[in-house]
Amino acid sequence: MDVEKLYTELGGKFITPVHQIKNKLGTIKAFVFDWDGVFNDGTKNASGGSNFSEIDSMGTNLLRYSHFLKARQLPITAIISGEKNETALYFCKRECFNYSFFKVGNKMLALNYLCEKENIKPHEVAYFFDDVLDLSIAEVCGLRILVNQQSNPLFSAYCIKNKVVDYLTASGGRNYAIRESTELLMGLNDTLENVITARKNVTSDYKTYIEKRNTVQTAFYTVAENKITQAEGL
Repeated sequence: MDVEKLYTELGGKFITPVHQIKNKLGTIKAFVFDWDGVFNDGTKNASGGSNFSEIDSMGTNLLRYSHFLKARQLPITAIISGEKNETALYFCKRECFNYSFFKVGNKMLALNYLCEKENIKPHEVAYFFDDVLDLSIAEVCGLRILVNQQSNPLFSAYCIKNKVVDYLTASGGRNYAIRESTELLMGLNDTLENVITARKNVTSDYKTYIEKRNTVQTAFYTVAENKITQAEGL
């Protein structure tokens, strides 16, 4: 299957050549996501919450299993959000993400903390993002997926010009951009067919993965006095 042709016809744009994205993917140890505008269209309710889709959720799980197939260990996973969103907190806990950072205006604080805690480098992080507050992280991460909202073509052009994006999605946040991106990475990793088959058949290898994944206890962090601090009671 010609993954590049399929995704180009869908409307995605490979800003970095596909072979270079594949090389980058081989060094990735962590998948880090923004929340608003990435898992959803950014619309908020009165309490400040915003939703997610099970379609995207499945994508993150399959991507983690894809990494497990290659590396034989779980990838690090995190959400870094500028707001406190109860749904995002729930998602991280349900999906056994390693970290949930919230109310972090300067997102580099969270990335630096994660890298120090896990003894990894920013170039070993894949970042999924959509807007201005994410650019400080996108500048330093090894693999950058920009969710294309289509209403901000000048912002997308800025990201391309300043080389902070490797792939620009065809889909917006409301149209399952995360599923698009996660399947793309699995396709480039040559694991998609094995991943889907293993999940469908609940193979022993997939059971091993899910058992390991389900032991992950999400750590919740926010910012106090310009420092990352652990949030209590979550």
